[in-house]
Amino acid sequence: MAVEKRRIMRSKQEITSIWVKLFPRFVGSSATLQGRVKEMMVHSILMGLIPADAKIPPSRTLADALGVSRNTVSLALQVLVDKGFLIAVERSGLSVNRDILLGQASKLMNVEPSSIHLDWESRFISRSGLQRNIIKPANWQDYRYPFVYGQFDPSLMPLKDWRDCSHQSLFVPAVKKWSQDFIDRDYDPLLDQIQHRLLPARGIMARRDEILLTAGAQMACYLLANVLLDRNTVVGIEDPGYPDARNNFKLRSDRVRALPIDGDGLIASRRLGQCAYAYVTPSHQCPTTVTMSLERRQQVLELARKRDVVLFEDDHESELNFSGKPLPALKSLDTEDRVIYLGSLSKTLAHGLRIGFIVGPAELIRELRALRRLIMRHPPTNNAHTASLFIAQGHHDAFIRKLNVTYRERRAVLVDAFAEWLPQFQITPSLGGSCAWIKGPDGLNCQELARHCAARGVLIEAGDVFFHKPSASTQSYFRMGYSAIASSLVRPGIEELRDVCSELGITRIGSGRSRP
Repeated sequence: MAVEKRRIMRSKQEITSIWVKLFPRFVGSSATLQGRVKEMMVHSILMGLIPADAKIPPSRTLADALGVSRNTVSLALQVLVDKGFLIAVERSGLSVNRDILLGQASKLMNVEPSSIHLDWESRFISRSGLQRNIIKPANWQDYRYPFVYGQFDPSLMPLKDWRDCSHQSLFVPAVKKWSQDFIDRDYDPLLDQIQHRLLPARGIMARRDEILLTAGAQMACYLLANVLLDRNTVVGIEDPGYPDARNNFKLRSDRVRALPIDGDGLIASRRLGQCAYAYVTPSHQCPTTVTMSLERRQQVLELARKRDVVLFEDDHESELNFSGKPLPALKSLDTEDRVIYLGSLSKTLAHGLRIGFIVGPAELIRELRALRRLIMRHPPTNNAHTASLFIAQGHHDAFIRKLNVTYRERRAVLVDAFAEWLPQFQITPSLGGSCAWIKGPDGLNCQELARHCAARGVLIEAGDVFFHKPSASTQSYFRMGYSAIASSLVRPGIEELRDVCSELGITRIGSGRSRP
């Protein structure tokens, strides 16, 4: 009896030691200390660090060892009992439930690695990994001055409103709606809001069968490319332009053409007229942020009509208009169904939501939906339901108004700081959006500048990736977003950038004329 008691005591000490070593390194996904303790315990049980039938130390012992309150540990242990990970044994305390590991594959020990290695690279027929892509550090939030595009400022996000909508989506009637498998259709509540709220705001009227939900603009480009393009299809994209769209088209076509732009956006050029399809960003050209004038929109549409060109209109950030008077979408001016409209909620709410949509002819939407089914069946409907409530209850409109006020202020601070400290840099004028497109003096290496800035806590994005063919002349461009950085940090961030430029001798580089 004494021997068994000593064995149990040693076992409990070993478990305590394991958790003490694991806890400081365990990150988990929970935002609370109790949740982190619980996740660590579950992880250690399922990974076999704590064996089946092992006796769990008392909560007081664990709390002292982990440096947390006894109540925190007791609540975590109780949850594990409720979920069946632990069982209460009479006069013995808690132990790991042996049945919790049923259904898991046994771990094969001492398996010798095979001497045969498949040559996977020789099997690849597509090399997406070799394409030129925008690169954003995963730890961008660790930078003091994150002038990164496409990320959001948590202080601006109406988290309470989103949380309320998320809570409503978990009511039983709502769950019965969105938990179905939407194989060949889309989620009606979100379609309603897109059809009756978002599209009319852009001057677009569309039937339900002319709308397809996507997981963002990249998915929309992928679907369109696979349904409409082959190796010989001539497809144009603005230069500079959106890399993800360019890369999607290059996966399908060997004839992707660069289309020139100017201060009014895409030029209605002879080169445009030679395309079967053309990708265009009229509201805020990517990456220059210029807005296509109404006259230019009419010229582009007229040329497309004469030369039978179909336009892919990516209307990203159309809501972010500082004048309060956005121009009508190309799609709203189209009378021939030759404009395929790409919209998104991810750009304004949060990129991680991955909610977008395509508007086009019903026959095209049917084909795109059939292809989407093979990829992911349909976008997550729980997010779709929450987003539909967020729009229907007016939170989205209020949020957009807040973003416009804040982004306008941040841009003004950025422009003023450049004018004061870095006048040799030229910022492309813009009517909205969430970033600035900047040209440095001729001879500037944007990649080198970005590296030195990152070392000083300033995150900017080199601009050469946006050009169809990078060259020495494209190296002087970079992009600075102001959606993720606090307003109070914009000016200090530019001051830090000034110091980096001074150290690199950039102020002595000859200035050149700006181009978009």
